Amino acid sequence: MSLQAPEFFAELSLPFTDSTVLGNTYYATPVPGAPLRLRISFTGTIYADTYGGLRLAVVHADRGEIDAVALRFVDHGTFHRRNEAHNTSANSKQYGTFDKYHRPGKPPWEGAVTTGLRDAIEQYTAVWFPGAWTASTPSRAAGRTAHKTPAPPATRSGGRAR
Repeated sequence: MSLQAPEFFAELSLPFTDSTVLGNTYYATPVPGAPLRLRISFTGTIYADTYGGLRLAVVHADRGEIDAVALRFVDHGTFHRRNEAHNTSANSKQYGTFDKYHRPGKPPWEGAVTTGLRDAIEQYTAVWFPGAWTASTPSRAAGRTAHKTPAPPATRSGGRAR
């Protein structure tokens, strides 16, 4: 059965317009014309056809892979809700993973919350591709502005100050 990788990567809402999914791997050129590329693939576990995270790699067009990092689903809370809802033990094969088998009409990664993964991908790509990430959601700091508040007038009271 298919991992439905294009749908998974679409769920991540990555902002790179020059991108494609081939098989189970996402490829992008975050900075047009630059020699660096981004490759994201699923990482396997010790169990056949079971995936425990994503592997991000920066690939130079001429020199090959320059850097890579593994993002585990467990570390980014991807299946936290699902694990709690199904009372999945941390020692089980299903904890923080998904496999290629799934219910008809549902993706194999059903129940995934990809916010933590997306944030980690954004942080990683900001190092290698500065300015390439275009926020599709408002910044968390939006709305927070510094305002000077006038100090209350100094008045003397009849009592003794501490």
